[in-house]
Amino acid sequence: MRVVFAGTPEFAATALQALLARGFEVPLVLTQPDRPAGRGMKLQASPVKQLALQHGIPVSQPRSLRLDGKFADEAALARDTLLAAQADVMVVAAYGLILPQWTLDLPTRGCLNIHASLLPRWRGAAPIHRAIEAGDAQTGITLMQMDAGLDTGDMLLTERVDIDAADTTASLHDRLAALGGRMIVDALDLAARDGLRPVVQPAEGVSYAHKIDKAEALIDWTQDAAQIERRLRAFDPFPGGLSHLEGEAIKIWRAEAVPGSGRPGCVLSVDEQGPVVACGQQAVRLTELQRAGGKRLRVSAFLQARPIVVGAMFEPAALAAA
Repeated sequence: MRVVFAGTPEFAATALQALLARGFEVPLVLTQPDRPAGRGMKLQASPVKQLALQHGIPVSQPRSLRLDGKFADEAALARDTLLAAQADVMVVAAYGLILPQWTLDLPTRGCLNIHASLLPRWRGAAPIHRAIEAGDAQTGITLMQMDAGLDTGDMLLTERVDIDAADTTASLHDRLAALGGRMIVDALDLAARDGLRPVVQPAEGVSYAHKIDKAEALIDWTQDAAQIERRLRAFDPFPGGLSHLEGEAIKIWRAEAVPGSGRPGCVLSVDEQGPVVACGQQAVRLTELQRAGGKRLRVSAFLQARPIVVGAMFEPAALAAA
């Protein structure tokens, strides 16, 4: 089976590696254009492109696949490249571009998407983040037959994963990426034997996992402690939590909900386990912090360099953003 692969980040690279390890023929990879990254802001290839080049696979990087759009010439060239690849199926994982109908119709068996959610729970760009933020007990991988809608296609295979109390987006991402790689090779084996049975998504329970915005890092201390703790785990590794203490921007990476009450943002106590900060309901103990330009530190090391005193105020998100 000839498999064209479309994907960009590490999540997608894990799936591509699984396809190659199983021996599927991959004549072409689609991925996002190289982006500036790092302190020098040099152009950097996506993890998927890097893996494809290591295996000698041709790579196409159009800025759009719309034949009537701003980058129509690039889309037309990508179409010619896809036609020449003569794919039986396209596997899509976190590609980052909308696939127009001509793309969906091109492969013999259509386009299969690896989606990191139990559809239709979290459609959209950030399903892992939003599942943790919402306090979901489970998430998983859904393999979907793509259609023109946003994650609305028929479901082909689904597998559940528990969300642990300590899971961050980083840790859950890695488990789901590995699961997605295993499931897609199994699905293609089933497809070769006509063993996949599409199931229409339920109309109930639809949520949209909107893309993470950097501004969401600002902590609203009037929220309850459990909600703040979940958001910190959801926003690790990006964008983290951010608040201002005595005019200094402090990144907050880890916290735990603890008993306590007081003015939201006020430091209630400080010991070697970390400062306790009042929230709208209960409090949080901060356990991993970072100063501007510094490294992420466990709270004991952080407090040696930057003491925090009882009564100090972490500024509310609205004030910090002003």
